[in-house]
Amino acid sequence: MITTWGEWKRYPTAARGDKLEAPIGPGIYEVRVATTGALFAFGAVDNVAEALARVGIPSRSLKSFFVRRDAIVLPNLEYRICATDTREAAKIAAERMIGRREAYLSGAA
Repeated sequence: MITTWGEWKRYPTAARGDKLEAPIGPGIYEVRVATTGALFAFGAVDNVAEALARVGIPSRSLKSFFVRRDAIVLPNLEYRICATDTREAAKIAAERMIGRREAYLSGAA
């Protein structure tokens, strides 16, 4: 099983009218802040398009129906995806990628 990442793409915003390009199927996604490269979101999911569409949206709770909050302003984000055949394959690949990242960061410290 070889997992390859797609290219980094600008995360869409309603103001720009951009479209999200992601598969409606299992895979891994990574979202970062474009200016700093800081990790914003990462996950292995059943539906990559749905997960990416929910990035930055606060979870719904009973309290959220009674408390009005201002719109969330997201930083300038970029995303990339890695499609897999199954969610299990996505989870395995994500664990390997996390392990490699941790090994790299511990060696760089």
